[in-house]
Amino acid sequence: MKQLEVQIMGQSYLLGCPENGDARMLDAVNRVDMAMCKIRDAGKIKARDRIAVLAALNLAFELPERTATAPQAAAAPQSTGNTQNAPQIDTQLNTQLQALLQRLDAALGTDGQLL
Repeated sequence: MKQLEVQIMGQSYLLGCPENGDARMLDAVNRVDMAMCKIRDAGKIKARDRIAVLAALNLAFELPERTATAPQAAAAPQSTGNTQNAPQIDTQLNTQLQALLQRLDAALGTDGQLL
C-alpha cells in the first residue's frame, strides 16, 4: 500500500492508498474537500470536526443517487445479462457506509449532536 499526501480544507493528510488507486483516492479527496469548503464558506459552522461530519452526511446521502446514475460503463454488464458483479458492488457500498457511520460515531463522540 502506498501513501499519498493530500490537502483537505487547507490541512495536510497522509493517506494509505491501494496500488493503482491513486485516481480514485484523489477524486474522493477532491469531493470531500469541496464538500467541506462549501460548508465552511457558508459561514454558519466553524468547527472542523462538525464540518467533516456534515460533509460526510451529505456525501453519504448523495451516494445512492450517484450509483443510480453511474456511467454507462457500469451499466454495460447488465445489458449483456451479466449480474455477477451486483452482489459485490452492494457489499462494497455497505462496507463503505458502515465505515462512514463508524467515523461519524467517533466524530460525534459523547456529544451525539451535529449542531
